[in-house]
Amino acid sequence: MPGVAETVRRVKAAGVAVCVASQGKLAKTRLSLKLTKLDDLFPDDVLFSAYSVPRGKPHPDLFLHASQAMAAEPTRCAVIEDTPSGVTAAVAAGMRAFGYAADSDAAALREAGAELFGAMEELAGLLRVG
Repeated sequence: MPGVAETVRRVKAAGVAVCVASQGKLAKTRLSLKLTKLDDLFPDDVLFSAYSVPRGKPHPDLFLHASQAMAAEPTRCAVIEDTPSGVTAAVAAGMRAFGYAADSDAAALREAGAELFGAMEELAGLLRVG
């Protein structure tokens, strides 16, 4: 996905903590990050899996677990999602949801409660960082 690494670096440089909260197993997340050369941006202690909570998306459990582990109030968290179930989970957790609509159903993301964006380069501005 073009612009992801640069965007994550900008967000982190602004002092904002980042993590990955995935519906998949941690091994799959680690492999995906390695294949996309993003693994250096996300150490193991900021990787979270729905397999660690009672209920996955669209329930808020995963995002609430991640925010607690990151010592962040849910209302101060932003979630970047490309699925309606993920947006639903973020909204249910009381978090601000951004829907990456470049390859997803924009209408479904919006209906689930996301603020839409179409390019990763837009995200830092939406988050008002760097």
